[in-house]
Amino acid sequence: MSGAKTKGVAAWLALLFGSLGAHRLYLHGWNDRWVWLHPWPTLLGWLGLRQFQENGAADAFASWTLPVLGLMLAWGAFNAIHIALTSDERWNARHNPLEPAPDARWAPILAAVAGLLCGGAALMSAIVFAAQRYFETSLGQ
Repeated sequence: MSGAKTKGVAAWLALLFGSLGAHRLYLHGWNDRWVWLHPWPTLLGWLGLRQFQENGAADAFASWTLPVLGLMLAWGAFNAIHIALTSDERWNARHNPLEPAPDARWAPILAAVAGLLCGGAALMSAIVFAAQRYFETSLGQ
């Protein structure tokens, strides 16, 4: 039973550390090629956030990389919702074909609710910030 992958753990990993690919690492291991694509845009966005905190909104690098961080956080939340709402039969067929999965209980449902709230906030923040910076630069202000 130790090798069984639970939806609750995978969903919470996706919500909390999905922008870094922790859920993919949990589900597929170190050989998953997609796990290595997650950290780079997230780290670029964190660098943009740091630049924004130091230099303000006038920093062009921060203005265009900060929305990337918001999109990656929203992507992790979307993955949490997707994992949490996967049916138990499909989940077990894909991730636990040889052994029964432990009962997930409320963990996936709470992760889906938190993912909807946090992911929606991250996505809307990224869209609003990017649109504001676009219109400020296009109007020359």
